[in-house]
Amino acid sequence: MERLPAATTAPAAPALAAPVPVPITAPVAPAAPPVTEMNTERPVSLKPNALIGLQEQTDIWERIRRGFAMPDLDNDLVRNREQWYASRPDYMLRMTERSRPYLFHIVEELERRNMPMELALLPFIESAFNPQAVSSAKAAGMWQFMPATGKYFDLKQNLFRDERRDVLESTRAALDYLQKLYTLFGDWHLALAAYNWGEGSVGRALARNKAQGLPLTYSDLRMPNETRFYVPKLQAVKNIVAQPEAFNTELPLIQNHPYFKSVAIERDIDVAMAAKLANVSLEDFKALNPAMNRPVILAAGTPHILLPWDNATVFETNLQARPERRLSRWTAWQAPRTMGAEEVAKQVGMSAEQLRSVNGIPARMLVKAGSTLLVPRQGKLDNDVTEHLADNGHLLLAPEVVLRKIMVKARAGDTLARLASRHGVSAANVADWNRLKPNVTLSNGQTLAIYVPAKASRKATKSSPRRTEPQRSKVAARPSKAASKR
Repeated sequence: MERLPAATTAPAAPALAAPVPVPITAPVAPAAPPVTEMNTERPVSLKPNALIGLQEQTDIWERIRRGFAMPDLDNDLVRNREQWYASRPDYMLRMTERSRPYLFHIVEELERRNMPMELALLPFIESAFNPQAVSSAKAAGMWQFMPATGKYFDLKQNLFRDERRDVLESTRAALDYLQKLYTLFGDWHLALAAYNWGEGSVGRALARNKAQGLPLTYSDLRMPNETRFYVPKLQAVKNIVAQPEAFNTELPLIQNHPYFKSVAIERDIDVAMAAKLANVSLEDFKALNPAMNRPVILAAGTPHILLPWDNATVFETNLQARPERRLSRWTAWQAPRTMGAEEVAKQVGMSAEQLRSVNGIPARMLVKAGSTLLVPRQGKLDNDVTEHLADNGHLLLAPEVVLRKIMVKARAGDTLARLASRHGVSAANVADWNRLKPNVTLSNGQTLAIYVPAKASRKATKSSPRRTEPQRSKVAARPSKAASKR
């Protein structure tokens, strides 16, 4: 597989013989400079697993150190990355502070699965522990899943949420993937290389070495520069966490207890309302619930939210005090046909500007039939979103076409469908333009208004039975304001 570009941050298993999924992309850290010699050799002595249980684990870093289980990599690339991180104390502090809400959960999951604790440090390399990180290749989340790989590991991605950014689901999927890769290669360094480069690429590199009689270790494979530095980066962070004082680095105190608690929700609730009821800032709420694509959390698709441990009780108490009060201003609405934003806005009782802003609709774009839109709850549209829409809602857009109005006459035996087909438009649009019922019977010579693309020639649109009918337009359209004046 081709190596994908490194991630940049935003202000956002089947049988082993199955087809290889798209690889997860690589980290946020800048491209590696040429290897330079360290002024002094500074070997790092890591704490052995034999210390486990001999003293109290006072913070999460100590617990992580005691769980180190991978073989160490010791080469010039590791020294280079140690120097890079150690020379950037502000970056290291920001990155480690950002990990505070997530580390305990990841450590718990690794221990439950009996996996090496070095993997708790992998999001430092992938995304600098930013769950909103998005790469130029569209990988997302702190574990940097590509869309196809996310779907392969059952991470839902739809109009309302992207579980590649979800704290619990993305961690589950990442550890599933890493376990699968270790089972496949039997070596953690090779598994990590495959996580970055793709298992197919690593498999082919191993086959080349084997054919040439070369060693089959990570350090001996021919690989892209990004993957060449991938394990050294993790080893460098491991060494710094093991002995921060040796690198003049200070790690923030992160207590060895849960940071967040999962709380059930049974009704749709606005993101801002949930943060208010929990008495947390909107920024802190989104840091724990980064998967939301819209300003509302749909209970049918996201039945739990994460809250800081103490605030979970506050939220539950405040929620119980509002048993009958509406918690969300929004619901979902499906477009019955292809429509412009102005027409949709009029039907659902909001301005076109607000409709475009909330739903991410660019100017001069039509909303295609079947699309799901977020609209205000009012009148008939005052229900929580169904599970089907919460899981399958999608938005499809098409370029808006400027139309001009022509008048045509129905022929004997014409139906709306036949007349519409002759002019490359839909029967539903013809009925709408002329305020007719869809099953209306047309009379011979009846005059109807038809809107066609402004660039279409009159000869094409006024064809007779003996001429070739115009090609059907591939884009459904509506009359523009200019067309309606003509």
